[in-house]
Amino acid sequence: MAVFTSVSMADLDPWIKQFPLGKPISIQGISSGIENSNFFLNTESGEYVLTVFENLNFAQLPFYLNLMHHLAERAVLVPAPIANLYGELLASLHGKPAAIVTKLEGSCQLTPGAVHCAEVGAMLAKMHLAAEDFSIRQPNLRGIDWWRSTTPVVLPFMPDAGQHLLRAEMHFQEAFAASEPYHRLPRGPIHADLFRNNVMFDGDRLTGFFDFYFAGCDTWLFDVAVTVNDWCVDLDSGVLDTARARAMLDAYRSVREFTADEQVAWQPMLRAGALRFWLSRLYDLHLPRDAEMLTPHDPTHFERILRERIAHPAPALIEGRN
Repeated sequence: MAVFTSVSMADLDPWIKQFPLGKPISIQGISSGIENSNFFLNTESGEYVLTVFENLNFAQLPFYLNLMHHLAERAVLVPAPIANLYGELLASLHGKPAAIVTKLEGSCQLTPGAVHCAEVGAMLAKMHLAAEDFSIRQPNLRGIDWWRSTTPVVLPFMPDAGQHLLRAEMHFQEAFAASEPYHRLPRGPIHADLFRNNVMFDGDRLTGFFDFYFAGCDTWLFDVAVTVNDWCVDLDSGVLDTARARAMLDAYRSVREFTADEQVAWQPMLRAGALRFWLSRLYDLHLPRDAEMLTPHDPTHFERILRERIAHPAPALIEGRN
């Protein structure tokens, strides 16, 4: 996404010969995001996305790339990784892991309506079920263990009110994570970062989910909560749009029904989704890395969402149930 590692046509010409894609025609850095170096890549055989991984290593990356391959084979709309001539999905570029995936059609829908939220909800449920038999297991690397280690790092940069909220929410989430309903929640591989800018549409037709590099094994409900917190909110206030949330949740349920434990866990999980991104944005703002075209996201957006979820419970997972 942001460009930490530059890749020129001179770099690309010898490197890309290991892939069955023909000669490179052009490469352009992608400015959005803050984790990896991403590029639009045009070759004689078509359009692709090249990613140079800045934090994930060669040992961690097979989970993400094989998960995408697994989902694509099961008709979940995701980019398909391209293997090189040796059958490998990863190759070293400038001493870092790199991969090429197919480019999805369409564009991001940044002002979604209920119809777009319903499309996302149904495909998210399909993705969860399709990944249920995925054999590789890797934890959500931005889960509660990361929250515990990151909280004391960002606290010194925060005003008193923010520190109080962060400490109180961590206490709440620790207690929730120790509860019986939490441990009974269905789980498996999740996207964990399914924001509006990680989904492509052609008009009202969903064409794919992408950027799986925060994926990991966690509760499916956490994935739903993260998605609702972005797709179904007013971006200025963090207030949930009930119609969009209802459309997404009902469409998800049309593919996979929520359990009784998930209904109990819904409100805490929405708060957990807000906390995770508040923490990561605080970290990126106060402990930035150098990168071309890097603009850190505003952490106060997810602070607002967290305060909203605490003050005003969201609509139930299933309409008419509390």
